[in-house]
Amino acid sequence: MKINRGRRALKGAFVATAVAVAAATAAGTAFATGAPVGPGRAVAEAKNEFQPESTARVGAFDAQDEILDAPIFVMNGIHKRTGEYHFFGPNGTGGFDASLNFGPAEPGTVDMIDFDLDQDNLADGSWTLFKNGTLRFDGIIGEEFVQKQVGKGWNIYPTVFSPGSIGGAAQYDLLAIDTAGTLWSYLSYPDGRLTARTKVGGGWTIYNQVAGLGDLTGDGKADVVARDKAGVLWLYKGTGNYKAPFTARTQIGGGWNTFDRILSTGDLDLDGKVDLIARKSNGELYRYSGTGSAAAPFAKAVKIGTGFQNFNLL
Repeated sequence: MKINRGRRALKGAFVATAVAVAAATAAGTAFATGAPVGPGRAVAEAKNEFQPESTARVGAFDAQDEILDAPIFVMNGIHKRTGEYHFFGPNGTGGFDASLNFGPAEPGTVDMIDFDLDQDNLADGSWTLFKNGTLRFDGIIGEEFVQKQVGKGWNIYPTVFSPGSIGGAAQYDLLAIDTAGTLWSYLSYPDGRLTARTKVGGGWTIYNQVAGLGDLTGDGKADVVARDKAGVLWLYKGTGNYKAPFTARTQIGGGWNTFDRILSTGDLDLDGKVDLIARKSNGELYRYSGTGSAAAPFAKAVKIGTGFQNFNLL
Protein backbone atom coordinates (compact mmCIF):
# COMPACT_ATOMS: atom_id res chain seq x y z
CA MET A 1 0.00 0.00 0.00
CA LYS A 2 1.12 3.55 -0.70
CA ILE A 3 1.45 5.97 2.19
CA ASN A 4 -0.28 9.32 2.14
CA ARG A 5 1.28 11.60 4.75
CA GLY A 6 -1.20 14.36 4.02
CA ARG A 7 -4.30 12.64 5.42
CA ARG A 8 -4.81 11.82 9.09
CA ALA A 9 -6.96 9.05 10.48
CA LEU A 10 -9.92 10.61 12.23
CA LYS A 11 -10.31 8.02 14.97
CA GLY A 12 -13.04 8.90 17.41
CA ALA A 13 -14.12 11.93 15.38
CA PHE A 14 -16.87 10.47 13.22
CA VAL A 15 -19.83 10.73 15.58
CA ALA A 16 -19.15 14.36 16.51
CA THR A 17 -18.48 15.31 12.90
CA ALA A 18 -21.57 13.56 11.57
CA VAL A 19 -23.82 15.17 14.13
CA ALA A 20 -22.33 18.60 13.46
CA VAL A 21 -22.72 18.23 9.71
CA ALA A 22 -26.28 16.96 9.96
CA ALA A 23 -27.18 19.80 12.33
CA ALA A 24 -25.58 22.36 10.04
CA THR A 25 -27.51 21.00 7.09
CA ALA A 26 -30.80 21.27 8.93
CA ALA A 27 -30.07 24.74 10.23
CA GLY A 28 -28.61 26.13 7.01
CA THR A 29 -25.60 27.51 8.87
CA ALA A 30 -21.97 27.80 7.78
CA PHE A 31 -19.55 24.88 7.86
CA ALA A 32 -15.76 24.48 7.78
CA THR A 33 -14.31 27.31 5.66
CA GLY A 34 -17.41 29.44 6.05
CA ALA A 35 -19.14 28.74 2.75
CA PRO A 36 -22.91 28.33 2.98
CA VAL A 37 -23.97 24.82 3.87
CA GLY A 38 -26.02 23.00 1.31
CA PRO A 39 -26.75 19.29 1.09
CA GLY A 40 -23.89 18.79 -1.33
CA ARG A 41 -21.26 20.33 0.92
CA ALA A 42 -22.51 18.66 4.07
CA VAL A 43 -22.61 15.23 2.46
CA ALA A 44 -19.17 15.60 0.88
CA GLU A 45 -17.65 16.70 4.18
CA ALA A 46 -19.30 13.89 6.11
CA LYS A 47 -18.25 11.21 3.62
CA ASN A 48 -14.71 12.52 3.60
CA GLU A 49 -14.59 12.43 7.41
CA PHE A 50 -16.47 9.19 7.86
CA GLN A 51 -14.62 6.77 5.65
CA PRO A 52 -11.16 7.03 7.23
CA GLU A 53 -12.81 6.54 10.62
CA SER A 54 -14.64 3.46 9.34
CA THR A 55 -11.54 1.79 7.98
CA ALA A 56 -9.45 2.78 10.99
CA ARG A 57 -11.52 0.42 13.12
CA VAL A 58 -9.91 -2.61 11.53
CA GLY A 59 -6.39 -1.25 11.21
CA ALA A 60 -6.58 -0.31 7.54
CA PHE A 61 -5.44 3.17 8.58
CA ASP A 62 -2.68 4.01 11.02
CA ALA A 63 -1.72 7.39 12.41
CA GLN A 64 -0.27 8.42 9.04
CA ASP A 65 -3.05 6.85 6.95
CA GLU A 66 -2.50 4.46 4.11
CA ILE A 67 -4.12 4.79 0.71
CA LEU A 68 -6.26 1.73 0.19
CA ASP A 69 -5.83 -0.69 -2.68
CA ALA A 70 -9.48 -0.39 -3.79
CA PRO A 71 -12.25 2.21 -3.47
CA ILE A 72 -14.19 2.24 -0.21
CA PHE A 73 -17.30 4.35 -0.66
CA VAL A 74 -20.53 4.70 1.31
CA MET A 75 -23.90 3.48 0.04
CA ASN A 76 -26.43 6.22 -0.74
CA GLY A 77 -30.15 5.82 -0.26
CA ILE A 78 -33.39 7.82 -0.22
CA HIS A 79 -36.12 6.53 2.08
CA LYS A 80 -39.17 5.71 -0.02
CA ARG A 81 -41.72 6.90 2.56
CA THR A 82 -40.05 9.94 4.14
CA GLY A 83 -37.94 11.11 1.19
CA GLU A 84 -34.97 11.55 3.51
CA TYR A 85 -31.42 11.07 2.26
CA HIS A 86 -29.27 8.52 4.14
CA PHE A 87 -25.84 7.11 3.67
CA PHE A 88 -24.54 3.80 4.99
CA GLY A 89 -20.85 3.47 5.79
CA PRO A 90 -18.82 0.23 5.96
CA ASN A 91 -18.78 -1.31 9.44
CA GLY A 92 -15.36 -2.94 9.11
CA THR A 93 -16.72 -6.50 9.08
CA GLY A 94 -18.11 -6.69 5.56
CA GLY A 95 -21.44 -4.93 6.12
CA PHE A 96 -22.84 -1.48 6.78
CA ASP A 97 -23.30 0.61 9.89
CA ALA A 98 -26.66 2.16 10.73
CA SER A 99 -27.37 4.99 8.34
CA LEU A 100 -26.64 8.67 8.82
CA ASN A 101 -29.84 10.63 8.09
CA PHE A 102 -29.40 14.04 6.44
CA GLY A 103 -33.09 14.90 6.35
CA PRO A 104 -35.14 15.53 3.18
CA ALA A 105 -33.31 14.80 -0.05
CA GLU A 106 -33.11 17.62 -2.53
CA PRO A 107 -36.32 17.77 -4.60
CA GLY A 108 -36.04 15.88 -7.86
CA THR A 109 -32.94 13.87 -6.95
CA VAL A 110 -32.70 10.83 -9.23
CA ASP A 111 -29.18 9.59 -8.58
CA MET A 112 -26.01 10.38 -6.68
CA ILE A 113 -22.76 9.08 -8.18
CA ASP A 114 -19.76 9.31 -5.90
CA PHE A 115 -16.18 9.88 -7.04
CA ASP A 116 -12.65 10.22 -5.66
CA LEU A 117 -10.77 13.41 -6.58
CA ASP A 118 -7.49 12.94 -4.71
CA GLN A 119 -6.78 9.30 -5.60
CA ASP A 120 -6.84 7.92 -2.06
CA ASN A 121 -9.77 5.57 -2.86
CA LEU A 122 -12.15 7.48 -0.58
CA ALA A 123 -15.08 9.47 -1.94
CA ASP A 124 -14.84 13.23 -1.65
CA GLY A 125 -17.64 14.30 -3.94
CA SER A 126 -20.68 13.33 -6.01
CA TRP A 127 -22.42 14.02 -9.24
CA THR A 128 -26.12 14.54 -8.48
CA LEU A 129 -28.63 13.92 -11.24
CA PHE A 130 -32.06 15.58 -11.10
CA LYS A 131 -35.36 14.73 -12.82
CA ASN A 132 -35.19 17.89 -14.92
CA GLY A 133 -31.97 16.62 -16.50
CA THR A 134 -29.58 18.84 -14.55
CA LEU A 135 -26.26 17.28 -13.53
CA ARG A 136 -24.43 18.92 -10.61
CA PHE A 137 -20.88 18.47 -9.36
CA ASP A 138 -20.22 18.66 -5.59
CA GLY A 139 -16.61 18.04 -4.62
CA ILE A 140 -13.83 18.88 -2.21
CA ILE A 141 -10.92 20.13 -4.32
CA GLY A 142 -7.91 20.63 -2.10
CA GLU A 143 -9.32 22.47 0.91
CA GLU A 144 -12.25 24.03 -0.95
CA PHE A 145 -15.75 22.79 -1.59
CA VAL A 146 -16.88 23.33 -5.19
CA GLN A 147 -20.46 23.07 -6.38
CA LYS A 148 -21.41 23.70 -9.99
CA GLN A 149 -23.85 22.66 -12.68
CA VAL A 150 -21.96 20.64 -15.28
CA GLY A 151 -24.72 19.64 -17.63
CA LYS A 152 -28.32 19.75 -18.77
CA GLY A 153 -30.46 17.27 -20.66
CA TRP A 154 -29.22 14.22 -18.78
CA ASN A 155 -32.78 12.92 -18.46
CA ILE A 156 -32.29 11.32 -21.89
CA TYR A 157 -30.34 8.63 -20.03
CA PRO A 158 -32.16 5.98 -17.96
CA THR A 159 -28.79 4.83 -16.59
CA VAL A 160 -25.79 6.95 -15.53
CA PHE A 161 -22.85 5.50 -13.59
CA SER A 162 -19.11 5.69 -12.99
CA PRO A 163 -16.82 2.66 -12.60
CA GLY A 164 -13.84 4.99 -12.06
CA SER A 165 -11.39 6.16 -14.69
CA ILE A 166 -11.97 4.51 -18.05
CA GLY A 167 -9.03 6.08 -19.88
CA GLY A 168 -6.16 5.90 -17.43
CA ALA A 169 -6.35 9.47 -16.13
CA ALA A 170 -6.70 10.23 -12.43
CA GLN A 171 -10.29 11.46 -12.58
CA TYR A 172 -13.43 9.35 -12.41
CA ASP A 173 -15.38 9.43 -15.66
CA LEU A 174 -19.10 9.09 -16.38
CA LEU A 175 -20.87 6.54 -18.55
CA ALA A 176 -24.48 6.84 -19.68
CA ILE A 177 -26.91 4.57 -21.53
CA ASP A 178 -29.65 6.19 -23.60
CA THR A 179 -33.08 4.77 -24.40
CA ALA A 180 -31.77 3.27 -27.64
CA GLY A 181 -29.16 1.29 -25.72
CA THR A 182 -26.18 3.36 -26.85
CA LEU A 183 -23.35 3.65 -24.32
CA TRP A 184 -21.71 7.07 -24.09
CA SER A 185 -18.64 8.20 -22.17
CA TYR A 186 -17.91 11.59 -20.63
CA LEU A 187 -14.34 12.14 -19.45
CA SER A 188 -13.93 14.46 -16.50
CA TYR A 189 -11.51 17.21 -15.52
CA PRO A 190 -10.14 17.86 -11.99
CA ASP A 191 -12.41 20.89 -11.61
CA GLY A 192 -15.60 18.94 -12.35
CA ARG A 193 -16.06 19.83 -16.00
CA LEU A 194 -16.90 17.08 -18.50
CA THR A 195 -15.86 16.56 -22.09
CA ALA A 196 -18.34 16.19 -24.91
CA ARG A 197 -19.75 12.69 -25.05
CA THR A 198 -18.18 9.86 -27.08
CA LYS A 199 -20.11 6.85 -28.35
CA VAL A 200 -18.45 3.71 -26.99
CA GLY A 201 -20.99 0.93 -27.49
CA GLY A 202 -24.46 -0.20 -28.47
CA GLY A 203 -27.08 -2.79 -27.60
CA TRP A 204 -27.18 -2.08 -23.87
CA THR A 205 -31.01 -2.16 -23.74
CA ILE A 206 -30.71 -5.90 -23.05
CA TYR A 207 -29.52 -5.03 -19.53
CA ASN A 208 -31.65 -3.86 -16.62
CA GLN A 209 -28.82 -3.45 -14.08
CA VAL A 210 -25.25 -2.20 -14.57
CA ALA A 211 -22.74 -1.89 -11.72
CA GLY A 212 -19.06 -1.58 -10.97
CA LEU A 213 -16.60 0.56 -9.02
CA GLY A 214 -12.95 -0.09 -9.73
CA ASP A 215 -10.97 -3.14 -10.78
CA LEU A 216 -12.75 -6.50 -10.57
CA THR A 217 -10.13 -8.61 -12.35
CA GLY A 218 -6.76 -7.59 -10.88
CA ASP A 219 -5.35 -5.79 -13.91
CA GLY A 220 -5.72 -2.25 -12.56
CA LYS A 221 -8.47 -1.21 -14.98
CA ALA A 222 -12.06 -0.33 -14.13
CA ASP A 223 -14.57 -3.06 -15.01
CA VAL A 224 -18.36 -3.31 -14.97
CA VAL A 225 -20.94 -6.07 -14.70
CA ALA A 226 -24.34 -6.06 -16.38
CA ARG A 227 -27.42 -8.20 -15.77
CA ASP A 228 -29.62 -9.08 -18.71
CA LYS A 229 -33.38 -9.60 -18.59
CA ALA A 230 -32.95 -13.37 -18.21
CA GLY A 231 -30.94 -12.87 -15.02
CA VAL A 232 -27.53 -13.67 -16.54
CA LEU A 233 -24.61 -11.60 -15.22
CA TRP A 234 -21.94 -10.50 -17.69
CA LEU A 235 -18.48 -9.06 -17.09
CA TYR A 236 -17.05 -6.25 -19.23
CA LYS A 237 -13.33 -5.98 -18.56
CA GLY A 238 -11.79 -2.54 -18.77
CA THR A 239 -9.22 -1.78 -21.45
CA GLY A 240 -7.82 1.57 -20.30
CA ASN A 241 -8.77 3.02 -23.70
CA TYR A 242 -11.51 5.61 -23.34
CA LYS A 243 -12.53 5.22 -27.00
CA ALA A 244 -13.23 1.50 -26.45
CA PRO A 245 -13.31 1.12 -22.66
CA PHE A 246 -14.44 -2.53 -22.45
CA THR A 247 -13.61 -5.87 -24.01
CA ALA A 248 -16.25 -8.26 -25.32
CA ARG A 249 -18.50 -9.53 -22.54
CA THR A 250 -17.97 -12.76 -20.59
CA GLN A 251 -20.75 -14.66 -18.80
CA ILE A 252 -19.99 -15.01 -15.10
CA GLY A 253 -23.24 -16.19 -13.54
CA GLY A 254 -26.96 -16.88 -13.74
CA GLY A 255 -30.02 -16.48 -11.55
CA TRP A 256 -29.37 -12.82 -10.76
CA ASN A 257 -33.00 -11.87 -11.39
CA THR A 258 -33.49 -12.88 -7.75
CA PHE A 259 -32.35 -9.33 -6.99
CA ASP A 260 -34.09 -6.03 -7.64
CA ARG A 261 -30.96 -3.90 -7.16
CA ILE A 262 -27.28 -4.56 -7.90
CA LEU A 263 -24.59 -2.01 -7.09
CA SER A 264 -21.05 -1.58 -5.85
CA THR A 265 -19.52 0.65 -3.20
CA GLY A 266 -16.06 -0.79 -3.82
CA ASP A 267 -14.26 -2.87 -1.21
CA LEU A 268 -16.86 -3.46 1.51
CA ASP A 269 -15.03 -6.27 3.33
CA LEU A 270 -11.71 -4.37 3.32
CA ASP A 271 -9.59 -7.09 1.71
CA GLY A 272 -8.30 -4.92 -1.13
CA LYS A 273 -10.70 -6.33 -3.76
CA VAL A 274 -13.86 -4.79 -5.16
CA ASP A 275 -17.15 -6.40 -4.10
CA LEU A 276 -20.71 -6.43 -5.41
CA ILE A 277 -23.87 -5.74 -3.40
CA ALA A 278 -27.28 -7.18 -4.27
CA ARG A 279 -30.72 -6.64 -2.72
CA LYS A 280 -33.77 -8.89 -2.83
CA SER A 281 -37.26 -7.41 -3.04
CA ASN A 282 -37.87 -8.39 0.61
CA GLY A 283 -35.06 -6.03 1.65
CA GLU A 284 -32.35 -8.60 2.32
CA LEU A 285 -28.92 -7.30 1.35
CA TYR A 286 -26.06 -9.55 0.23
CA ARG A 287 -22.34 -9.05 -0.34
CA TYR A 288 -20.51 -10.88 -3.10
CA SER A 289 -16.85 -10.52 -2.12
CA GLY A 290 -14.44 -9.89 -4.97
CA THR A 291 -11.81 -12.49 -5.81
CA GLY A 292 -9.69 -10.51 -8.28
CA SER A 293 -10.17 -13.28 -10.88
CA ALA A 294 -11.69 -12.54 -14.27
CA ALA A 295 -12.91 -16.14 -14.56
CA ALA A 296 -14.87 -16.03 -11.30
CA PRO A 297 -14.81 -12.46 -9.95
CA PHE A 298 -17.10 -13.06 -6.96
CA ALA A 299 -17.27 -15.46 -4.03
CA LYS A 300 -20.54 -16.88 -2.71
CA ALA A 301 -23.15 -14.48 -1.36
CA VAL A 302 -23.11 -13.45 2.29
CA LYS A 303 -26.23 -11.88 3.84
CA ILE A 304 -25.33 -8.56 5.46
CA GLY A 305 -28.61 -6.88 6.31
CA THR A 306 -32.39 -6.57 6.14
CA GLY A 307 -34.93 -3.78 5.78
CA PHE A 308 -33.33 -2.21 2.71
CA GLN A 309 -36.58 -2.45 0.72
CA ASN A 310 -37.41 0.85 2.39
CA PHE A 311 -34.77 2.69 0.35
CA ASN A 312 -34.09 3.64 -3.21
CA LEU A 313 -30.43 2.64 -3.23
CA LEU A 314 -28.47 5.00 -5.47
